Amino acid sequence: MQQLMGIINLDHELDQLGELTYFRCGAAVPFAGRYRLIDFVLSNMVHAQIQDIALFVRRKYRSLLDHLGEGKPWDLGHKRGGLFILPPDWHDPTDKSRGDLQHFHNNMDFIHRGTANYIVHTGSQHISTVDFQDVFRYHKQQNADVTLVYTKVPQLEEHHTTCVRLEIDEKAGKVLNIHHELNHPNVYMEMFIIEKSLFVELVQHCIAHGQSFFFRDAIQRNRHNLKISAYEYKGYHAVINSVQSYYRTSLDLLNQENYAQLFKPKMVYTKIKYEPPARYLNNAQVTNSLISNGCVIEGTVENSILFRGVKVHKGAHIKNAIIMQKCEIDPNTLLENVIIDKEVHITSNRMLIGDVKKPFMIAKRHAL
Repeated sequence: MQQLMGIINLDHELDQLGELTYFRCGAAVPFAGRYRLIDFVLSNMVHAQIQDIALFVRRKYRSLLDHLGEGKPWDLGHKRGGLFILPPDWHDPTDKSRGDLQHFHNNMDFIHRGTANYIVHTGSQHISTVDFQDVFRYHKQQNADVTLVYTKVPQLEEHHTTCVRLEIDEKAGKVLNIHHELNHPNVYMEMFIIEKSLFVELVQHCIAHGQSFFFRDAIQRNRHNLKISAYEYKGYHAVINSVQSYYRTSLDLLNQENYAQLFKPKMVYTKIKYEPPARYLNNAQVTNSLISNGCVIEGTVENSILFRGVKVHKGAHIKNAIIMQKCEIDPNTLLENVIIDKEVHITSNRMLIGDVKKPFMIAKRHAL
């Protein structure tokens, strides 16, 4: 009998990435040339041999459905178990639940039917290589009711402002307090492990008392009645909850050490698309950039990330930019500090320059 089942809860993740979340939820935002943000937590669960995974979604999830399909790239396309994409609505007139508790209440069949005894609950905004089996071993060793995953941030940034912090007794590995003190380095990664029976009990209690959010109402406000342990994660970590954090984290991957920390420990799975290798024509000049399959480069690209099928014509100059799938950049164009979504056509002789702290953004399928 498998011991862990996964819940990826997107209900509390707001559309904070500007034009990138006009037509999709944050979990479906393209990242690092060929991936989506959802790929990282989903791959971590697959590496932990979690075979039953529920994805709780509420809005703008068409792009996510298209990306995930039946879950085959993650080896989750099983006849039994696998990947379940579960919206909250079922039109029950007796349903009193709200917030993310509505997801748990309306999809309780998934939880009851799973053979696992423990639940790994997470969101998609924290990019990491966390080993959920190691977290689970620690959870059992601590004999805890709940184990929260956190990381110590060496330098707090603006995008950490909204993150929950943990006050910890490091010798005992116990959580003493859960708060939002801005200068505290212990950032909660929105991941926890809990026994299934306790989870169901707490969900029912919260709904019966008119509460709305599991972490806040069942864990944070109930911390004195639960034995809550803290697992410190020490690997690669980034939180993507703003345009600036997305832009900075993306370009930080051009540093080979950062790239290796995220992608070398274990494979990150994603939807497979068969494209020819990138082509570099006679006038191409490319430095310190991540160029994906299917690209055709005839201009200059530096310190940038180009997704699949991007065309850069002769005389075009791209610097510190993120250019997504199937964009076309015409001749004599200058793009600097920009984020351009899918299928955008930039016509000749354009100059688009943003700021490092506020990149210029273009929503998908626009022409300029």
